[in-house]
Amino acid sequence: MNMPILWGAAIAALTSGVPLATQAQGPAKPEMVLQEVVSGMPKGEKQEVRVLTATIKPGDKTVLHSHRFPVTVFILEGAFTLEMEGRAPVIVKAGQAFVEPANVKMTGYNRSNAEPTRVVIFYTSDPGTPFLDPVQ
Repeated sequence: MNMPILWGAAIAALTSGVPLATQAQGPAKPEMVLQEVVSGMPKGEKQEVRVLTATIKPGDKTVLHSHRFPVTVFILEGAFTLEMEGRAPVIVKAGQAFVEPANVKMTGYNRSNAEPTRVVIFYTSDPGTPFLDPVQ
């Protein structure tokens, strides 16, 4: 079972803006936000799971970096432009998710002049692995 997909669906449900008290009664049904087969996941006996949040101010960008394992990102607010080496830029908007592949140089931008971008990040790695590796 792909836990980042379940987390993304859970976050989507929790951030839908509909108060829990006003939702229809019955069994909870997650909404599929992203389903993707990925390679490069950790294979050791134990894995470390991290859930991070980030707010990217208007005009800000991430450092040029790579990840040792795939990273799943869910956009809560705003939009995020991801530029990965050898690939066309990807724009991901609020309510959408994407997977950053392992071992690819990348940087991301909030291209808005006024609105922050808020994201939830899911990272599964070998225990103690740095979240990212800056690229010079």
